[in-house]
Amino acid sequence: MNILVTGGAGFIGSHLTERLIREGHRVSILDDLNDFYPPAMKLENLSGFRQLVSFYQDDICNQSEVRRIFETERPRAVIHLAARAGVRPSIRQPLLYEKVNVRGTLTLLDAAREYGVEKFVFASSSSVYGVSSRLPFAEDDPLHSPISPYAATKIAGEKMCYTYSHLYGMQTACLRFFTVYGPRQRPDLAIRKFVQMIREGRPISIFGDGSSRRDYTFVDDIVQGIVAALHYDCRYEVFNLGNSHPIPLRTLIDLMEQTLGVRARITYLPDQPGDVPVTYADITKSQRLLQYQPLTPFSEGLAKFIAWQATTPKLAAAV
Repeated sequence: MNILVTGGAGFIGSHLTERLIREGHRVSILDDLNDFYPPAMKLENLSGFRQLVSFYQDDICNQSEVRRIFETERPRAVIHLAARAGVRPSIRQPLLYEKVNVRGTLTLLDAAREYGVEKFVFASSSSVYGVSSRLPFAEDDPLHSPISPYAATKIAGEKMCYTYSHLYGMQTACLRFFTVYGPRQRPDLAIRKFVQMIREGRPISIFGDGSSRRDYTFVDDIVQGIVAALHYDCRYEVFNLGNSHPIPLRTLIDLMEQTLGVRARITYLPDQPGDVPVTYADITKSQRLLQYQPLTPFSEGLAKFIAWQATTPKLAAAV
């Protein structure tokens, strides 16, 4: 299958692209290599397969360039991972997040409509659930309480996917990712930051009392879910892709200390605006319809990440 992956130079996108290539798909990548974190890291992500894909460095909001790529590549499927990511940066730059995550998604959907794309897979986020009293989070929960611009843009992206599915019959699947981690993880995310700082003897900052919980999901398991959704025959569906085993922040740090053999120096700070106290995926629907099954226990995935980071000192030093 001819597949366009947006954000294919990123953390999840590079792992997904490698999987698609192994399966024999023809892959093209659209990625602007922006400076949210060092572009050199993204280029390193691409290094193992750059010659095996068609690569386009451009902005997903650039309508004329997006149409040119669709005209050239004629993808049968689009897997849309490109986005401005992160809750806290979205509070500082809400207009940028609205532009990239909402207008960029709409630009891609409209090009997909024009060029007859059969399947559009959209990367959403567990952030859409906001502060919810119901646990675990299920796909049919109401999305009435997003607490960051990032979360609101992801809800908007899901609604645009539904609209294009309804109007034009395009098959769309929206995947709500839960705290993805693993090799190549973005340097702004907690696991990568904490491991590096503990190794260097620098204090790490905990916002709140350490009781917040995250449903950490290993990147290989996320890729498995994306590929399953790509091949799932549907008009419009939403799926949670998580591990369904939330880990308290304090437990995360304990596991890091045990794996590294180093004690962490901790600074406690007030809760951050936009942070939710817990994420917890109900994956019943994904298990039933996609045969999705996360296979990586958190302790094993953390060890794999730490081993990878130990072999990449040049990239780790850029954190």
